[in-house]
Amino acid sequence: MNIKVIIAPSEEPVTLSEAKAFLRVDGTSDDTLITSLIKAARESGEEISRRAFVTQTLEEVTDIWRFYYDVARPPLQSVAFVKYKNASGAESTWTDYIVNTQSEPGVIIFNTLPGETLLACGAITTRFVAGYGAAANVPQRIKNAILALVSYWYESRETGNVPKPLYDSFLADRVAWF
Repeated sequence: MNIKVIIAPSEEPVTLSEAKAFLRVDGTSDDTLITSLIKAARESGEEISRRAFVTQTLEEVTDIWRFYYDVARPPLQSVAFVKYKNASGAESTWTDYIVNTQSEPGVIIFNTLPGETLLACGAITTRFVAGYGAAANVPQRIKNAILALVSYWYESRETGNVPKPLYDSFLADRVAWF
């Protein structure tokens, strides 16, 4: 499975002013650093938890059709398209499916499957929108974990690792265990 960001979040779950207050930082000399740490902490948290925190458009590439498909990076908001490539590489859009955004993770249920042989690798592309919505909708426990990670990296600038307690706090929100 390969997931890539098509449209990045327009905001971070934690603002610069929230992070500076948490860090007890006055002034603006470290604003660029703190902003980059916020983004990196969100990206790390999303990777560990296998979730999208704020609204973003993602694309996932897989190889095998199934009658149902758990969409990675919940919570799922919508599916933009499902495309597939046949064995000769010709691309088609599949529309015979329904989407369940209420389950965790979200599910695409295919009513039928293509009757042709698929490309051997990377045959199916799903583009979808995921995340809790705006930053205000991100659960506070996730925001707290992001702030704690920003703080750790701010104080320990020589390391880029995620300490086990913070890793575990993001891991606690993981839905998909694959």
